[in-house]
Amino acid sequence: MFKHLALAATVAAFGTAAVADGHGAVKVGMITTLSGGGAGLGIDVRDGFMLAINQSGNTNIEVIIEDDQRKPEIAVQLADKMIQSEKVDVMTGIIWSNLAMAVVPAATAQGKFYLSPNAGPSALAGRGCHPNYFNVAWQNDNLHEAAGAYANSAGYTNSFILAPNYPAGQDALTGYKRQYGGELAGEVFTKLGQTDYAAEIAQIRASGADSVFFFLPGGMGISFLKQYADSGVDLPVVGPAFSFDQGILQAVGAAALGVVNTSQWNKDIDNATNAAFVESFQAEYGRLPSLYASQGFDTANLLLSAMASADVNDTDAFRAALKAADFASTRGDFAFADNHHPIQDIYVREVIQEGDVFTNRIIGTALTDHSDVYGADCKM
Repeated sequence: MFKHLALAATVAAFGTAAVADGHGAVKVGMITTLSGGGAGLGIDVRDGFMLAINQSGNTNIEVIIEDDQRKPEIAVQLADKMIQSEKVDVMTGIIWSNLAMAVVPAATAQGKFYLSPNAGPSALAGRGCHPNYFNVAWQNDNLHEAAGAYANSAGYTNSFILAPNYPAGQDALTGYKRQYGGELAGEVFTKLGQTDYAAEIAQIRASGADSVFFFLPGGMGISFLKQYADSGVDLPVVGPAFSFDQGILQAVGAAALGVVNTSQWNKDIDNATNAAFVESFQAEYGRLPSLYASQGFDTANLLLSAMASADVNDTDAFRAALKAADFASTRGDFAFADNHHPIQDIYVREVIQEGDVFTNRIIGTALTDHSDVYGADCKM
């Protein structure tokens, strides 16, 4: 399902008139997670991306979508097929940093543009940066740095921190500690895909911590939060948006109420693009958009903005058009740093309930015009 999904079919499904635009056709290969654990993240990226493509009415773009099943070896096979057989010009879609590390360096080395709508491993922001790689979401540390900054401002001095043992998890704890400044009651790396956190919660209980920071995206976060709420441990929890995003909150329910988390996007960011995005996404898909959907939407609009001013076959001109980021972002102001990662505000959100829906509201700003620390090592 969703393989070889061309724009023409999408336009017909949405009932929007197609209009040719830009400087030439572009073929996009989207490899993302559409089944198994974490599928909700990939589905949201896909849906946000395709909503923007459809709204543009641009018939010069074709999108081929494949499911990586959250397996690096599958992602590599799909990338090879897209590059060698499908002859894609641009690649996008990967959610998980271990898959990004398996695919992105090889894709950019073969002259393809890669636009990341999610994964932002530190290796690709620093010495492993590449002129054809652009991250439209964040560098992995960023939202965790914001959580550390919030914890510091809230007066927490003895956090217990945990994350899965893979590149994004390692970056998460590094980022939190960079801005936090306090002592650690404990630091634990869990297994990627883990669903039983009894041992970790027992460690938290015995640690003497005054707060808990965790990064457990997708189903991992759902499992942890439910078990934590049932455990009777009554410590304040801080985390990044990945464990408190729109799809996850409905599964967690009341256990998440009041939890503070950090994000570069929320549905109540006050600009016309974001308001229209939230309304149109909900109308089309019957659910509120998530952080991931907003990133997919922005990634597509970045690509469309480059197509409007340059031909993808003119590599230097197309790269310059991407770097200009001349599009209206759901986040408002958007710009790339020299290492092609965003410079952006990161907000503090609180989980609330609106009617029957659990969601977030912005209650402050943790970091302003923030970029990442790895850009100094990027030589391009």
